[in-house]
Amino acid sequence: MSSYEARFKVWRGDTKGGGLEDFAVEVNDGEVVLDIIHRLQATQAPDLAVRWNCKAGKCGSCSAEINGRPRLMCMTRMSVFTRDETITVTPLRAFPVVRDLVTDVGFNYTKARQVPSFVPPAGLGPGEYRMQQEDVDRSQEFRKCIECFLCQDTCHVVRDHEENKPAFAGPRFLMRVAELDMHPLDAAAETGLDRSRTAQDEHGLGYCNITKCCTEVCPEGIKITDNALIPLKERAVDRKYDPLVWLGSKIRRRSPE
Repeated sequence: MSSYEARFKVWRGDTKGGGLEDFAVEVNDGEVVLDIIHRLQATQAPDLAVRWNCKAGKCGSCSAEINGRPRLMCMTRMSVFTRDETITVTPLRAFPVVRDLVTDVGFNYTKARQVPSFVPPAGLGPGEYRMQQEDVDRSQEFRKCIECFLCQDTCHVVRDHEENKPAFAGPRFLMRVAELDMHPLDAAAETGLDRSRTAQDEHGLGYCNITKCCTEVCPEGIKITDNALIPLKERAVDRKYDPLVWLGSKIRRRSPE
């Protein structure tokens, strides 16, 4: 196994402030950035705070910014960098720092609670739900989300405008709204809940200008913009401005006799 010494700059600090600290650390073949952060903890910075769990790209815990790009540390191989490159690791910029590389992502859980859950269709019991396979596949793509919040971090509406946070759910949760709005068995409309309207009026869908930065950083390869946000925008516009759709929503369907 070959090894070399890499130069790292790691952000150290807390809610009061901080800055980048220089490290020279050993790197071995096949390692990822999280391996190097653990080696720093073991050899040079035992008090370095970092959040991680599975080390397999499935829990979303080790999100950070590596050379300015939101990434999972456990899925970023050292081999993608040159040996003479200085690697900078900083906390997610869109969220408040707790300490070192750990940020407070509570904003995301607040937004998650604001999205109404799936409404089961009336008259169907467990095991009686039936869907077309294409609808299953569409929903399954969105359910691959590992809650890493990299899309939330890179979205400039959240990242660069703190004042937008109260009114904007962010791409991860607008994707959740889109998934439910596309779901053929979701009976929210029968309860008076118009998901596309609430996406616009309550979750800030209009703030999104489809730059696709959320899609670019998704470690699961979910096409958040093309498959969720744009279709949701189209349905929201149709339901609000298309006169035929508006008229149809006002005409009560006759109950079968």
